[in-house]
Amino acid sequence: MKLNTPPKIALFGGSFDPVHFGHLAIAEAAQAACGLDRVFFLPCWQSPHKRDRQLAAAGQRIAMLELALRDLPWADVCRWEIERQQTSYSWRTAEHFAAEFPGAELFWILGADQWRALPGWAEPDRLAALLHFIVFPRGTEPQPQPAFRHVEINLRHPASSTEIRHRLTTGEPTTGLLDPQVADLIQSEQLYSSP
Repeated sequence: MKLNTPPKIALFGGSFDPVHFGHLAIAEAAQAACGLDRVFFLPCWQSPHKRDRQLAAAGQRIAMLELALRDLPWADVCRWEIERQQTSYSWRTAEHFAAEFPGAELFWILGADQWRALPGWAEPDRLAALLHFIVFPRGTEPQPQPAFRHVEINLRHPASSTEIRHRLTTGEPTTGLLDPQVADLIQSEQLYSSP
């Protein structure tokens, strides 16, 4: 860790249902671009943006993340949102980390779609005060929002959890999209199989 500078900690929230190589590529690009000391992957209990479908069980999503992150010494799985067992609001998470790591420079990793929607999130003023945002393209290019501090990372990756679940349900290959140990866990527990 760099001497006499506050640690840089990024929060990467999501369903991770399942975690895929795109998530890892985003975290690696953010870590390199911003000199992050740690990236916490934060699987949510229930996203306020995704109430319309059932997630894989919390323990299964954590297990997949632990396998996927095993070779990234700067990456950790954080169970805080899962253990609260409540709808996950980013401002609560940001305040928790600000208290847990006083003096740290906090970042939040998100796609351009959520970046565009950020003013409509709960407590946007608190988010603006606590966080820098690391924004990656996702369908659209990030546009400036003067109320929020941000850095853009130029990364596109074809992996999508929705597409991967569809492929797993229909028996299509997921080669190059999933860590092999994550794929083995999905197969052994028959996650995302057709009912």
